[in-house]
Amino acid sequence: MIEAQGLRKTFTTRSRKGTQTVEAVRGVDLEVKKGEIFGVLGPNGAGKTTTIRMLSTLIAPDAGTATVAGHDLLKEPAGVRRNLGYVSQAGGVEDTTSARAQIMMAARIHAVPDPGRATAEVLERFDLTELADRPGRTLSGGQKRRVAIAIGLVHNPPLLFLDEPTTGLDPQNRANLWERIRQLREAGTSVLLSTHYLDEADALCDRLMIVDHGLVVAEGTPSDLKREVSGDVITLRVDEPERAAETVEPLARETRVDDDLLRVYVDDGEHTLPVLLRALEERGLGLSSIALDRSTLDDVFLAKTGRTLRDAGADA
Repeated sequence: MIEAQGLRKTFTTRSRKGTQTVEAVRGVDLEVKKGEIFGVLGPNGAGKTTTIRMLSTLIAPDAGTATVAGHDLLKEPAGVRRNLGYVSQAGGVEDTTSARAQIMMAARIHAVPDPGRATAEVLERFDLTELADRPGRTLSGGQKRRVAIAIGLVHNPPLLFLDEPTTGLDPQNRANLWERIRQLREAGTSVLLSTHYLDEADALCDRLMIVDHGLVVAEGTPSDLKREVSGDVITLRVDEPERAAETVEPLARETRVDDDLLRVYVDDGEHTLPVLLRALEERGLGLSSIALDRSTLDDVFLAKTGRTLRDAGADA
């Protein structure tokens, strides 16, 4: 559904302090297959939204090429737009207009043959029929998100772009929207989803790429990416973490020190942990806490960039 190579975008801003140039996207390649949820995971400012806006024809790339839903991004932008739905971070739901009227307008803009029927069908699909004639300002955050996705899907596109779809939603509404997104995949819709939530990327995405400072730092399935880093992570709060890292290095695939925390990446934490503790005890290194966990996507980000998503400014 999407094949992109070398996408780049630079913004220039002017202020009293002078002109500043920001390389928002610095050469992104990506491929989204038919009927999959593909995630773009990264901190705020990593280039996620800029990448999606380029692929949706809202802004032109400075360099690179892409084919979206069978149409050349630069030569056939109208064909690209006909074949995709786009839901921005803001959602785009009007406060004073009913959900039905907004969806109907979107259907007419896309020249849907029977806009009334298409509107009714998408309202039912997202359990919005009872809310259809209420103005947008009376809807909850989760309801507004469902209306926004309905607007993006009323013309039945094969490809949907969701930019930070669950930002600001409570856990119940997030879980509900996750299930809606899975249903889209089951119905054959390809979804390109940007997020800075680790659990969201892990739970929803068939494949994903992790971006930082406008570059792709890792790509693959969530399980493959975590397996690449390590099977398990032993996190120790320890005296003299640098000396402790030297002590356990022979037992680990990798060690990382973060202030007084030592992260030890191993293949089999259950069997490695007793040996590791004996080694630290023999060196007289005291522990104040210890935890054994499976690797997370935050561990992948840490391994690729040297910092966690939290440190990078994401609400992870």
